[in-house]
Amino acid sequence: MNVELQAPASPIDALRQSLRVSKIKLQSTRLASIDILRGIVMVLMVLDHTRSFFTGLKFSPEDLAHTSGWLFFTRFVSHFCAPVFFLLAGAGGSLALSQGKSIEQVSKFFWTRGLWLVFIDLTVMAWGWTYTFPFWFSGVLWAIGWSMVAMSLLMRIPMRWLVGLGAGIVVGHNLLDSVNPAVFGKLAGLWMILHGHGVFWIVRNETFFFVLFPLIPWVGVMALGFGLGTLIRAGNWRKRVAAIGVALTVAFALLRIFHLYGNSQSSLAGGSAAGAWSIQPTLTLTVVSFFNTLKYPPSLQFLLMTLGPALIALAWFDTIDEEHWLARFFKVLGRVPLFFYVLHIYLVHAMAVWVAFAFHQPSPWLLSGGPMLRLIPQGYGHGLPFIYAMAFVAVLLLYPACKWFMKIKEQHRDKWWMSYL
Repeated sequence: MNVELQAPASPIDALRQSLRVSKIKLQSTRLASIDILRGIVMVLMVLDHTRSFFTGLKFSPEDLAHTSGWLFFTRFVSHFCAPVFFLLAGAGGSLALSQGKSIEQVSKFFWTRGLWLVFIDLTVMAWGWTYTFPFWFSGVLWAIGWSMVAMSLLMRIPMRWLVGLGAGIVVGHNLLDSVNPAVFGKLAGLWMILHGHGVFWIVRNETFFFVLFPLIPWVGVMALGFGLGTLIRAGNWRKRVAAIGVALTVAFALLRIFHLYGNSQSSLAGGSAAGAWSIQPTLTLTVVSFFNTLKYPPSLQFLLMTLGPALIALAWFDTIDEEHWLARFFKVLGRVPLFFYVLHIYLVHAMAVWVAFAFHQPSPWLLSGGPMLRLIPQGYGHGLPFIYAMAFVAVLLLYPACKWFMKIKEQHRDKWWMSYL
């Protein structure tokens, strides 16, 4: 970015010039650190989704009775994706206020883009995951979308109230774990959408809805992200954000080590990640047990475990050279997140079908349901080295398309609709 600044003629001019320099730095370096962080977790997301489509294992990586260290690690690194997406979505809305947008404009963008993301998840992404339609589910775009709709209203309250509300939701939502959806009768499905995980019937024995990402915890994360954006806008944010990240990480360690509150003891999802950790037959499995926190719905310990290191990383990325080739690589991906997200599911799903044909493995299940709706058939699947290779190939194939689309967006910044793509 080339900017010519004239020598100030008066103290007022000097102040204006100083503010202009600060704004330029905010729009370049600091936004670059956000894009780099987002780009990294998007690559981790590709790895996890490649595992979903290419694995032949009939147990989850969190299953302590069957998993291995490498398998769990492959799953574990992807845990950072959703928390970072929600946090940075909130931060992006707040940072938009520093770029000349009014509260009314940002609020409108939140609710319109939010509804757009919900629509994409129920149509484009439902088909990309399953090759069937309709498939009703609350994926990550669904939850981000409705959280943005909620933020279009919440962003109007005083900032300290908003941050307090977000923190209260994140810390306190596990108190709702014992609430049985059945107590709401015909509205049981609505409660599951807000704070649950699993399937409920829209039309009995005909049409179901799969709740993957519930809304209540994630709205809290996005509200905290809006507060993060406000902190960044204030300047000199790096040390404070890193300190918050360290505090969250330490809080996770204390809660986890001493078997305290915050990991869904009631096991809403019935998963092995609920509850306290325990000593296992091997050191590796004991470490796995310690870091095996519940993602669906996200427990407090899960959110502390992921958001803490993410904030530390964000602060560190603000110190690195954004023009380094690796930083540029992730920055490109991070600048077109929706484009990347949609494209990567279609690419990985198609690659799985092609590889199944090439290896003479069962493919019909991939053409009608895939890992979202079907059990993995006998004779299908590949090991972790092959999965890592396929994820690497997918990212390399996605990069040129993302770079092309990033340039398209830069060339058409005057088009309002480009911000929805």
